[in-house]
Amino acid sequence: MTYKCLIIDDEPLAINVIKNYLAQVKDLSVPATFSNGIDALDYLRETKVDLLFLDINLPILNGIGLLKSLDKKPLVIITTAHEDYAVQSYELEVLDYLVKPISFPRFLRAINKARNKLQEQNRNPPIPEKEFIFIKIDSKKLKKIYLDDILLIESLKDYIKIVTAPKNYIVHQTLSSFTNKVSDSNFIRIHRSYTVAINKIDIIEGNSVEIAGYRYTIGRSYLNEVKERILNRLSDIN
Repeated sequence: MTYKCLIIDDEPLAINVIKNYLAQVKDLSVPATFSNGIDALDYLRETKVDLLFLDINLPILNGIGLLKSLDKKPLVIITTAHEDYAVQSYELEVLDYLVKPISFPRFLRAINKARNKLQEQNRNPPIPEKEFIFIKIDSKKLKKIYLDDILLIESLKDYIKIVTAPKNYIVHQTLSSFTNKVSDSNFIRIHRSYTVAINKIDIIEGNSVEIAGYRYTIGRSYLNEVKERILNRLSDIN
């Protein structure tokens, strides 16, 4: 597997040194280099990179500012002529900190550390957090609810009751607006009073569904769409 590396440094000579060092190492490519933080930030927001070689003193946006601006950071190796930023860099979880001039043996140790980390990530990819929403349960408090915990949502005129396995929540919101908010392949409106989670349906019989031991009627105007969505789920499984 080839890992993509990005070099950001305002000194062309420093970029060439790192590129030449990387040419001696297998499985690493350099699709782009940048001399300023602004252009590099735009690139990183659009392109997945495995390993970033980052100078601190960059025009307009320095290396520290660039790291703080990234929502998702690749592995980062700082390459700088200054030792002063080491503590601040490690607080931003950089992998290594190389002070110029960088010797090849020291560079190689950093590369081996990066390769081990990347291989570990590939063996154990992070488990994505389940989808969730926040609901307002009083004037000052927001509650996180995982979508996978929701069994159904019941309309109570200007309010809704969100039914989950642990407990129920009453929220000042209409069923239509909430259904649109969580609209995905797992939620479906079955009645003017109910939106249900398809994967929580235990039994389908005639014009009703059963969820957690309770039966809910499918409204006449919703019946065709509900049956079509359920049949599509069956075809996906088969």
